[in-house]
Amino acid sequence: MVEETVISEEEAAQYDRQIRLWGLEAQKRLRASQVLLVGMKGLGAEVAKNLILAGVKGLTMLDHQQLTLEDTRAQFLIPKGPLDRNRAEASQERAQNLNPMVDVKVDTDTIESKEEEFFTQFDAVCLTCCPRDVMVKIDQICHKNNIKFFAGDVFGYHGFMFADLGEHEFVEEKTKVAKASQGAEDGPEAKKAKLDAKETTMVKKAVTFCQLKEALEVDWGSDKAKVSLKRTPADYFLLQVLMKFRTDKGRDPHPDHYGEDSELLLQIRNDVMDALGVSPDLIPEDFAGYCFSEMAPVCAVVGGVLSQEVVKALSQRDPPHNNFFFFDGLQGSGIVDCLGTK
Repeated sequence: MVEETVISEEEAAQYDRQIRLWGLEAQKRLRASQVLLVGMKGLGAEVAKNLILAGVKGLTMLDHQQLTLEDTRAQFLIPKGPLDRNRAEASQERAQNLNPMVDVKVDTDTIESKEEEFFTQFDAVCLTCCPRDVMVKIDQICHKNNIKFFAGDVFGYHGFMFADLGEHEFVEEKTKVAKASQGAEDGPEAKKAKLDAKETTMVKKAVTFCQLKEALEVDWGSDKAKVSLKRTPADYFLLQVLMKFRTDKGRDPHPDHYGEDSELLLQIRNDVMDALGVSPDLIPEDFAGYCFSEMAPVCAVVGGVLSQEVVKALSQRDPPHNNFFFFDGLQGSGIVDCLGTK
């Protein structure tokens, strides 16, 4: 889908630092890319900001929801004003002002109403605020049509992102290995290859991603899964619990229903972990208290990683995260893990 793009002098000046960082060819690919971003809450605002500044060709912000007071706490693209506005429409002016060279569009339809053909106009699709079945369905459409697929969400102190890039090819910059000097064949210098930091070469590589459905339906009863369980982040299972809550209630845990939602989260934890065949103790008893609202710092971290992965995928530069990134704001740590691949 990506067509040949010429970078103008104005664009070369605008993106000078990025071109120096990842090269002209990578920037050309970005400048030819169309991205769909679904869900304009706090995380969506971070992703939109980063992709617009990076210099994609076009960004379509899709959201059918009206603004709420809760949205305004972590969503910096929405100016102060009345709440009877659509989230994407309220974000458009500030988003566009970030970079006039990017075509920022708004779509106020529901993502569920979109047919398969709608997604084929994009090079990458990024979902936030979506139910599990919608994420799985759209990932299958993207996988079939060779569209880069991403999903992410923030729940209180916790955040995640997932990527399905299908069969993905990229280039990686490697430092050249200097040949051992002649006459030192038997000495220690011959055994230890020298790296010359001044000389680098671009190495072509490829990686295969699995779909979200497979990543969420790991058979934890298998011997291989039991071994990997010890190093699997607890946030992977927490994500399953929060997705089930979103499916059952049609919303995320909300501070206005703190007591009721906390009890329900604990019950869902027990049910989900039992269904997966793993111990509920992998998620602490007090977890529910840290899963309410979007926290701006967590949105900034997860949004930074998520948009960075979109840029890497579109520019075909540097190794992508395969396939999950989990952030735990309580620990201040993030981890990349690969789940669901054969």
